[in-house]
Amino acid sequence: MAAAVLVSRPASVLPRFSSSCSPVVLSAIPLTVQQRKVHHAVIPRGKGGRSSSSGVAATVFGATGFLGRYVVNRLGRMGSQIVVPHRCDQYDLMYLRPMGDLGQIIFMEWDARNKDSIREALAHSNVVINLVGREWETKNYPFEDTYVSIPQQIAKATREAGITKLIHVSHLNADIRSPSKYLRNKAVGEMAVREEFPDAIIMKPAEMFGREDRFFNHFASDPVYSTDSLCFCSSQVVDVAKAIINAIKDPDANGKTYALVGPNRYLLHDLVEYVYAVAHRPFVPYPLPRPLYHLVASFFAMNPFEPWTTPDKVDRFHTTDMKYPGLPGLEDLGIVPASVEQKAIEVLRRHRRFRFLEAELADTKPAKTVNY
Repeated sequence: MAAAVLVSRPASVLPRFSSSCSPVVLSAIPLTVQQRKVHHAVIPRGKGGRSSSSGVAATVFGATGFLGRYVVNRLGRMGSQIVVPHRCDQYDLMYLRPMGDLGQIIFMEWDARNKDSIREALAHSNVVINLVGREWETKNYPFEDTYVSIPQQIAKATREAGITKLIHVSHLNADIRSPSKYLRNKAVGEMAVREEFPDAIIMKPAEMFGREDRFFNHFASDPVYSTDSLCFCSSQVVDVAKAIINAIKDPDANGKTYALVGPNRYLLHDLVEYVYAVAHRPFVPYPLPRPLYHLVASFFAMNPFEPWTTPDKVDRFHTTDMKYPGLPGLEDLGIVPASVEQKAIEVLRRHRRFRFLEAELADTKPAKTVNY
């Protein structure tokens, strides 16, 4: 890593001398020389925006996922240098390339089980963000590896590299007692990260909705759900991305856990009914008992590609969102959370038929909210 030499002079002296000044005059000017072990690419400069430098060099693990594209875009907008470790095909990275100025986004292949590969990915960064995740297990990467082993290795490598800012994204309902294996491993992963890196910032968002989500789009494709009465307080993916960026800027955020939720809570039936009202489609629900829903989901889980649903996803989608009144939230990071009624149209317009494409959102009755 190259060392930058910073030379500072009093501002009143700079306009008075030119290249014609003698060495005697120049030697009389007081100089302050400071050595910094900081790469010149991350020294803040510019007026802000993608063509400036914010001083943030971030490694974003899991940047190719749903939340990752919003985080990378926000980092690029403020002029950050971004390292994107990936295991996917090059064509799956194309949408990330224009999110930063030329040379500011660096793509590198990595092996999630190779410790040296992880160290190489964050060697030149001062911020590490872990967004690694998947909704279903594979034979190569079970939930134990995805949400426990890999985050633990990332946290350990971050601590050993001397990086002071690590952000780990978990889930609002992460609980060791949850019926969902996904949520149980999320809870174990939180503890593993906190043990390796005590100052880690842990984000616990609720189920996120956005244009490419698997939440609203899931129910808009098929209104099948369990008969249980469940409460949801979904958070918009843009708000979660803003929270991550604001936590990077906030020096007091280290070591804290944030519960990122929307402003309202809804029953699952009312929320699905509102999804279909916004899409201007007839709502014909198919409430199923949980065991029968598990049986149906087990057939979809046999899909060798991305399954539409799995028994574990059924358990996760049918878990009442937990409340954490003692934890800071979006407001503590300077963000006013967007409600479902404000942003649902951005997701659901694509599910409308042609004659309803331009229908006003005000024509749709808002979803009922609950306080429990």
